[in-house]
Amino acid sequence: MALCVFAAPEIVVGAVIVVGAVVVAAAITEGLEAYERNASRERAKQTTQTRPSHAEEPVANGEPTPRGLGRDWFPPEPPELEPHDRRPECTPRRVPPKGGHPFHNKCADAIPGNAFRGANALVNGKAFDALQPATRRLWEVKTTAIETYNPFVQQMELAQQVEEGLRERELAAACGYDFAIGVRTEVHKKMLEEAEPRLTVVLMPWCK
Repeated sequence: MALCVFAAPEIVVGAVIVVGAVVVAAAITEGLEAYERNASRERAKQTTQTRPSHAEEPVANGEPTPRGLGRDWFPPEPPELEPHDRRPECTPRRVPPKGGHPFHNKCADAIPGNAFRGANALVNGKAFDALQPATRRLWEVKTTAIETYNPFVQQMELAQQVEEGLRERELAAACGYDFAIGVRTEVHKKMLEEAEPRLTVVLMPWCK
């Protein structure tokens, strides 16, 4: 073997060159493979970081969900009617005026905001002289000149008006309405208020 080497040194040089080329090629291949592995890991990290979380996903229809209510939120139900509003007897109905007294009916029709002009408002079994829907107030009108009566008749008439007024007030309140008594004079108004402070008495300057 030694003789071959000494006899042909060019063979040794060629062998060294071939071995060196093989080593370099193996090193290059290993370097390329390591680079590919690093590049794959970097791409995987970027994909994980840029992927949106479930909480940040956009809503499909583009409409915002109310904060803190989640996807099962629904608009609130409309408020229910009050119990007295559901009772049929609490729905006002037009009925012919009672008594047939033209002056009395004229004063009742002239009450501001009266929605039942030319008629009475039947509510809870009682035919009231007028109804103001804007204030939910039912009215009874008194056109008698009670202050001109003799003391005995005056007291009897006053006691009757107070008794009727309290009963009518309760009927109106049971259906969610306010109640007022309309009178023509300050004297009559004062007499009713002193006899029963719970009654609302209103002077009717239009009733002349």
